[in-house]
Amino acid sequence: MSATLFDARQVRRAFSRSAESYDAVAHVQKIAEARLLESLDYLDDPALARKPPQRVLDLGCGTGSATRFMQKRWPKAEVIAMDLALPMLQKTQAASKTWNPFVQVPRPICADARRIPLAEGTVDVLFSNLCLQWVEDLEGVLNSFRRVLKPQGLLLFSTFGPETLWELRGAFAQADEVPHISPFVDTAGVGDALINAGFFQPVVDRDEETTHYDSMPALMHELRDLGATNALQSRRATLTGRGRFKAAGAAYEAHRTAQGLPATWEIVSAMAWAPEHGAPIREGGADLVAVPVASIPIRRRK
Repeated sequence: MSATLFDARQVRRAFSRSAESYDAVAHVQKIAEARLLESLDYLDDPALARKPPQRVLDLGCGTGSATRFMQKRWPKAEVIAMDLALPMLQKTQAASKTWNPFVQVPRPICADARRIPLAEGTVDVLFSNLCLQWVEDLEGVLNSFRRVLKPQGLLLFSTFGPETLWELRGAFAQADEVPHISPFVDTAGVGDALINAGFFQPVVDRDEETTHYDSMPALMHELRDLGATNALQSRRATLTGRGRFKAAGAAYEAHRTAQGLPATWEIVSAMAWAPEHGAPIREGGADLVAVPVASIPIRRRK
């Protein structure tokens, strides 16, 4: 993908505006987060004989529900809440102070996921729920994850797959040549990126959720409240005209069911372990890591 696929300033503005409305509409996001948090149980496997993590990073923390969960789970750990949008971090900090005043509140860092301002090999667990769909260079980000993770540190992340909002994408395609929905990486692409970055024992899950709406404007309003607005560099510089919006709405009506207009969300989740220092990274097409992508367990649930 192009290195300038997304307008990072627009992403920051959109999520900053949505800090107050996010929790009320983040239904799919909370489902994805709950499934991802379940994977933390792997750290309790007696066969691994692992010590509790000392430093945990919640990257793209949003309003901090996962941050608080991990702080409660590991009260002695340093939990870092990182987000591109400062108002999201402020919500996280405010909520974290209310549940237990005797436990250290998460350390906030306002930064871009593509440039993590942490030292090499200092993170035991890196958790990121539905953040990486806003990053065009997945392999580059995973290399930065590998840099900050300790050897055998745990990586857990989720992102949206290409089936996400396919109904809305198709409706706008019939009314407008300008893209309105971001491209997303599929399960094979996620697995390939993990291997290229040198992670081992990767497991990729695929789930689908469907939400329903009375109208296309209702869906668009919810997307704005989530901060999930069009942040593509190639987006139209002016507002979508009333005629185009009406045409897209008419096209969307072809999908209506008794429950309303459906919106599909494909959630791709991944778990992997960071390699030892000095392990090779596959770069420039040279297969230095001889693990076929087909060997990665990909579990599909619907």
